[in-house]
Parts: sequence; C-alpha cells; structure tokens
Amino acid sequence: MPTVKIVGLNLTPDRIVSKLDVQMTQLPQIFRVRQNFAGPTVEDIPGEIADQLAKLSLEQKIKPGASVAVTAGSRGIANIPVILKSAIDFLRGLGAEPFLIPTMGSHGGGTAEGQRGVLASLGVTEETVGCPIRASMDTVVLTEAPQGFPIHFDRHASQADHVLVCGRVKPHTGFRGKYQSGLLKMLLLGLGKHEGAKTYHRAFVAIGFDEVAESVIPSVLQRGKIVGGLAILENGCCRTAQITAVPPEEFLTRDPELLKLASSWMAKLPFEQADVLLVDEIGKHISGTGMDTNIVGRKRYDHCAADNESPKILRIVVRSVKGGNACGIGMSEFCHTRVVEQADMEMTWINSLTSLHPTAGMLPVSYPTDRETLESALRTIGMTEPQDARLLWIKNTSKLETLACSAAYLDDARRHNDLEILDEPQPMLFDDAGNLPI
Repeated sequence: MPTVKIVGLNLTPDRIVSKLDVQMTQLPQIFRVRQNFAGPTVEDIPGEIADQLAKLSLEQKIKPGASVAVTAGSRGIANIPVILKSAIDFLRGLGAEPFLIPTMGSHGGGTAEGQRGVLASLGVTEETVGCPIRASMDTVVLTEAPQGFPIHFDRHASQADHVLVCGRVKPHTGFRGKYQSGLLKMLLLGLGKHEGAKTYHRAFVAIGFDEVAESVIPSVLQRGKIVGGLAILENGCCRTAQITAVPPEEFLTRDPELLKLASSWMAKLPFEQADVLLVDEIGKHISGTGMDTNIVGRKRYDHCAADNESPKILRIVVRSVKGGNACGIGMSEFCHTRVVEQADMEMTWINSLTSLHPTAGMLPVSYPTDRETLESALRTIGMTEPQDARLLWIKNTSKLETLACSAAYLDDARRHNDLEILDEPQPMLFDDAGNLPI
C-alpha cells in the first residue's frame, strides 16, 4: 500500500482521517472575559528600591570602589530593566562599581553569549541598566555540601567584593515545599550556572530542595560575600506588587514568608475544569517550563492534574514558542507545526535534561493549521460534542487578565463575581489558511 507523508510522518491512507471529516467538525463559539485580581502595585519603582536598599545599611558594608555583582535572571519579570537599573544606581550612589551577571543555569543554550542574548530579549543591556554585563559559564567551587556534592558559584561573582541577589519570588513549576522560586533558588541554580544547575537538580531529586537549601545556604551566604537580596513580587496582572530588601541572615526565613504572599496574589484561570486549553505562546521568558505548571495544573504530571491540583485540563494546544527554547512543550498534547519550526531543539533538550525533565522537551501531535489542530484535539475529549466543549484560550500563562472562553462557560461566567463579560459568544474566526490571529 502506498504511503503519504503528512507533517513529517509516513502514514498509510487507512490511518488518515479524511480532510472532509476534519472540516465538518463544528467548533464552539467563544466570548471574552476580564478577570479582576487582588494585589497592590508599586507606582514608583526607583523610589521604592532606594527606600528598601537603604534598610540594609549597605554604606556600612560597601566601601567606595568596591565591586558588586548583581544577579539578572531569565524570566520576563515586569519592569526588570528599571528594577536592575535602580539597584545599580543606588550602588553607584555608595561609590561602588556594580556589574550584572546572567544567573540562569542552563538557559540560553548553556552558553555565555546565549545568556547575554536572553537578557537582551528582556530589555536588559549594558545601555539600559548603565553598567557592564559579565557573562560567563565558568564557575568556582565555594565549598562542598554536607551530602557530598560541590557548590558551584559564578566565577565573576566570586571575584567581586560583594554580591546583591535580585530575583522574583513565586511558586516554582516543579519544586514543592517551603522554598521554591526566590532568593535561595537564585543563589544556587542561578549563580551555579550550568554546572551547578545540573548538580543541584540531581540533589533535589535525591534529597529535596528544602533540605539542600537549609544545609548549604549559610555557607554560600558567607563564602559568596552576599550583601543582601532584593525580592520582587508580582500581582495577578503581572505588575510589580512589592519589592523587599532582605539581609543575608534572613534569606532562609523570609523566602517562605514572601512565597506565601506571592502565592496569594498569583493569577489563575477562572474555571476549575477545561476540555481544551489553547495557548498562543510558550517560552522561557514566561515560565521555566514554557507555561506555568501552577496555572495549567500539571506540576506533578505532564499530561494530567494530580488529585490535589487544579485546574483539571484534559488537552493543551500550543500555537507558538518564543525565544527558541521550547522546554515544556512536552506537557501539551497538540501543537501547531510552527512550534516545531520555531523550536531550537538542541537548546530545548539541554534545558530539559539539565532539569532532569526529559519529557518536557518531547514534541506533541502537530498540524499545519490552527483549525486542524483544534479539531483534532476536540475529537479526543470523550463524549462531549466539539461545539459543546469547555475551551479556554489564553495568550500565555503570565497574561491571564483577559482571555476567551467557549459558550459552555457562559452561565458560570455570569455567576462569577470576579469576571467581567466583554462580549457575547461568537464563532472563532480563521483566515483563509485556517489559522487564528496571533
């Protein structure tokens, strides 16, 4: 029997769903809603940073002419160029000579230039922050953990007189426990670069992040000459909600406290169940796993929610990837073929293997148009007819203030106190090629 090549696969005709059947699938109508999230907003970021850093009495620790390494991670943190520049300006006001170091483990393909490029994509350059950026994957070993593994530390940071740790506090996409994403993670995985990230992820699997952190952080704080931390918290609308300066001796106690606050302000999907979640874009600037597992309910398992997780989403469809690194695409069941074309698989696999999450880099079923991808996904949701499916459509997991919902949610949306319905249900609009607008 002859074979036909479809989207990179050789399939015999009896295994191919006919084009006519696909086109006859009726899709649900959709309407848009706006969510109202709790949480404050910092209006004067430079002023707030100056006030916070003043609480650390850094003038008593940092002498004029002293070098200070400031950490800069890979996430798309709101206002990050302004935040970093404000910290740099404050240090300069003390007579210090600050510089930035990329602190992002294996991101950017695990290369110095790749990590410099990640910062540039976030608007962080030597021109925007007003100081040098010293990018290197070289590390020194500060000490050895009680459990027997080396503690890696960025070489440039080790040569500085002081280090100021700057990072966002939020629930991590994989870690559970009292320490997740925050100052401690930046100290270990960020400043540990690729070598450190590989070592720490292995240790976290065997021992757990909480135990590792409590056993090594005091030594890292001392040997790494940490002068303080600048913890950033965001509200559900991805705006800067709080900036807190933390003295080194309080890193272990303040990180969990700030995590609870950040969790209470975190955005979420408006409903607890969905047949299909349509995601316009994933990427490392959005989340460590491309799409935030805390938002899509897949922190423990790639393709379903654990019993204690929500929401419960049956199928995830991804339309594009930004920045080349498609780590996390393996958590979706379907994607547009542009994702496959946009993905830098070498970069994706480096990151996925470093984090000991190889399935995060696996490719899902793909189709060359949005219509085919959606129709195929909707044929796998069980007895629910496609037009009656509970479908949610978001730009990405960090932008959830406005999203689209299928008509099946309309009655629930009308009863939802924190939702504003923006329009009435209407058909999904595809162009002549069968794609939705990007």
